[in-house]
Amino acid sequence: MTTEATVENLTGQLSAYLDENRINQVRRAYYYAEQAHEGQMRKSGDRYITHPLAVARILAEMKLDHQSLMAAMLHDVIEDTGIPKDALSEQFGEAVAELVDGVSKLTQIEFRSRAEAQAENFQKMTLAMARDIRVILVKLADRLHNMRTLGPMPYEKRQRIATETLDIYAPIANRLGMHAICTELEDLGFKSLYPMRSKYISKAVTKLRGSHRDVIDDIRNKLEDKLRERGLPGRIQGREKHLNSIYNKMKYKQKSFHEIMDVYAFRIITESEDDCYRILGAVHSIYKPLPGRFKDYIAMPKANGYQSLHTTLFGMHVNIEIQIRTEEMEQIANNGIAAHWMYKNDADPVTSDHQSRVDRWVQGLMEMRERADDSLEFIEHVKVDLFPDEIYVFTPKGKIMELPRGATPVDFAYAIHTDIGNACVACRINRNLGSLSQPLQSGQTVEIITAPGARPNPAWLSFVTTGKARSSIRHTLKHLQRTESLELGKTLLKKSLKGFGTRLSDLTGEQINAVVKHNQVTSFDDLIADIGLGKRMAYLVARQLVSDTHAQGDASAQALDATPQQEGQRSPVTIRGTEGLLVSFASCCKPIPGDPVVGVMDSGKGMVIHSDTCSRLPDDREGRASLTHLKWAKDITDEFSVELRVEFERQRGVIAEMANAVAMADGNIERISVDEQNARFGVVTLVVHVNGRRHLARVMRRVKNVRAVTHIHRVRY
Repeated sequence: MTTEATVENLTGQLSAYLDENRINQVRRAYYYAEQAHEGQMRKSGDRYITHPLAVARILAEMKLDHQSLMAAMLHDVIEDTGIPKDALSEQFGEAVAELVDGVSKLTQIEFRSRAEAQAENFQKMTLAMARDIRVILVKLADRLHNMRTLGPMPYEKRQRIATETLDIYAPIANRLGMHAICTELEDLGFKSLYPMRSKYISKAVTKLRGSHRDVIDDIRNKLEDKLRERGLPGRIQGREKHLNSIYNKMKYKQKSFHEIMDVYAFRIITESEDDCYRILGAVHSIYKPLPGRFKDYIAMPKANGYQSLHTTLFGMHVNIEIQIRTEEMEQIANNGIAAHWMYKNDADPVTSDHQSRVDRWVQGLMEMRERADDSLEFIEHVKVDLFPDEIYVFTPKGKIMELPRGATPVDFAYAIHTDIGNACVACRINRNLGSLSQPLQSGQTVEIITAPGARPNPAWLSFVTTGKARSSIRHTLKHLQRTESLELGKTLLKKSLKGFGTRLSDLTGEQINAVVKHNQVTSFDDLIADIGLGKRMAYLVARQLVSDTHAQGDASAQALDATPQQEGQRSPVTIRGTEGLLVSFASCCKPIPGDPVVGVMDSGKGMVIHSDTCSRLPDDREGRASLTHLKWAKDITDEFSVELRVEFERQRGVIAEMANAVAMADGNIERISVDEQNARFGVVTLVVHVNGRRHLARVMRRVKNVRAVTHIHRVRY
């Protein structure tokens, strides 16, 4: 068949739903692309123009509007022929040029790893989808034709394209409700990655279908008779199980091939929503429904707009799965979002609830993209949302929220709004107080309780399931950590500068810029934040800032050669107990308020506070110079852990007496362990919580007053 004839075949197909004027525009786009790609060939040896034509045919089968078809014809022109976007805009209008440009930006680029390439492509896709969802429809049709003609490609490239298809494109088609394209992409990807497994399953399906023909015909006849008897319109069709779906059930659900194939699946397509529910009653009168297997996706559609009634029946010693839906629901189930871009009655493409659902999803992707530090983190968050097994819960006002299975009240809070999630402190489930970490069940009503000034808990990351919740929590915690590290870093730098007789406000822009450049950071704030995080020494940065020669030689060497000031001349930094993520207390010496303390900068932990007599501190002059001398604030109410070693004479009930003595002194026991004992004496270790040295002295006095206790002392390692 000639190319000309093929084009005419396409225009014949388009005449079923497009007017002559728009068909001519599509034809003109074809001839423009043919001229632009003149001389270019595909790996198969076909002229390159056969590819854009095939992509347009796929979109025509979904009855897409003329602009999408023109973009399909021209989608490789910018990338492959050097024709600029402006030229396309002039020839075919701004909308078509934007679509072509959007599709061009989704092309593969080389990265350090395959994962990065996929992630980066997905980020580009998100941006393109946000501008015009039709970009992804053209891209999916492009990928589908490439998968159909993957044969002549080298093995490595086939594997890469198939993996990317299964990881990214098929889930997107599913999320947009395009079932027909999704299943074909999955089966083609599976066939390319696992040719032998695909061949084996395909043969087994064909063989089994032949032997079960009588059973299938019998069930179909019974269903048709019942519909005729009740005067219900509806056509019944068998539902094929796809190879990739069979393989995944065998692999991940540990089911045998015969377990999967012993379920007979039918779809009944009818005229109206009312007919769907009447047919449901009719089929339940023939075979008994299995409890808990009925799902009403008409009343509560899936996130991608899918609507249908699902029921599983038991009859003729087998399970029978039946889906009941209208013609329109069938169209949306197969073509998803594309069904809403069909050209209708000379009007613009229609919008609907489904369109707004897709818009909300794409908007959610955009928010996640802004919060993610890199493309790999972004794709990690998004993959969760691409494979949803949905539950449906209600807000107190009765609005339905759709979430992935396993979602918690925290996921629900972030689904409503990021600020609600960040300020969440508790929840009510069906009007009773519930745990923030418990998985929600379909049908529950969830109310979120918020508090001003609340912040996300890092522990939430261990149980949230949605990408939006995970990315929002990480983003907020990073922001809080940076704010705290800036504050602490500034305090430490001011203190070190004071030791050199300089104030931060005295420094010139030239001094600051030179040090920023020398340390290879992007800004002075980044440098200060690094000090707060313990990645840089405040003393060394201060030394660089006041030195006239910081640009020559190594700053660390200069700092170590310099004679530090006397410790008595340094003004101590005040600490207020538990300072958040950036200050921690050493487990070796367990300092408590009232102990003389010093701070040691530790990369990743920020400032670690030690007792100044701790054996782990450096004892040389240079090491001591790097310590930060600290003092305790007077208003600390936090509790601190202290280890006590108690020696005692063995008597009945002595351990209980010790515990009672600690309680009488308002102390809390974290742990008691008997270390060693003989017939007469024993040694016990007590870990108690106190709020300072005076409190500790009171606890020790009380324990010492127990008659059997011979000796007590505080343990430091």
